[in-house]
Amino acid sequence: MNVVIIEDEKVSADYLASLLQEISPSIKVILFLDSVEASIEAFKNGLEADLLFVDIHLSDGNSFEIFSSIPTSIPIIFTTAFDNYAIQAFKQNSIDYLLKPIQYNDLKMAIDKYNRLQNAGNIDQVILAIAKNYDLQRNSFKSRFLVKKGQIIDSIPVELVHHFEIKDGLSFLVNQKSNRFTLDYTFDELETILDPKIFFRINRKTIIHFQSIQKIATYFNGRLIITTQSIEPENCIVSRERVSGFKKWLDK
Repeated sequence: MNVVIIEDEKVSADYLASLLQEISPSIKVILFLDSVEASIEAFKNGLEADLLFVDIHLSDGNSFEIFSSIPTSIPIIFTTAFDNYAIQAFKQNSIDYLLKPIQYNDLKMAIDKYNRLQNAGNIDQVILAIAKNYDLQRNSFKSRFLVKKGQIIDSIPVELVHHFEIKDGLSFLVNQKSNRFTLDYTFDELETILDPKIFFRINRKTIIHFQSIQKIATYFNGRLIITTQSIEPENCIVSRERVSGFKKWLDK
């Protein structure tokens, strides 16, 4: 079995590869990919494999962007560091979904499931189900956020969101009037439920709405800096590893 691992954390990728070898020496990891951009390029160049292990959150975006750009017939096992309701849609019809840190028994069950489907000739049906779930996920992005300030509860449409930020370990929604509201979502969760055509995570602390960008300029060390309101200057910098994905996002 030829396997490709799409994972931006080298330690996690190496650990997964070692587990696969424990399960069966016949499993060969033929390629490691660590970004949306590199994965798309590999598929354009004719990447072939029996099975993909795909982390949902990569350094330059989420992996859904790969398959919306380059449809593939290769079965997928999703991996991620968190669990929420959005992921459950994938779990029902995908080959499998593994929560990090990946456990040997869970991985073996996923491989056994793949082998059963392959031997029974059902793999094409599962691939179609995966594609339907991608469509479902893309069409079920969050449209509003319930927030509370003091005793007042409000519902803010995503159209009125300026950006999301992390401060003192908490996630905040900042609206176009620069009002801040705490959220119960982590940034990893936000990236799953926000429409990637509208929002982009420019760095570790900031997810920005497309309409909030006033100007973009080059910055030190291959980075970019955004001119916008309501965001502290140091949080307006597009990190170097996200610059390529950011440019592609702007060009959609």
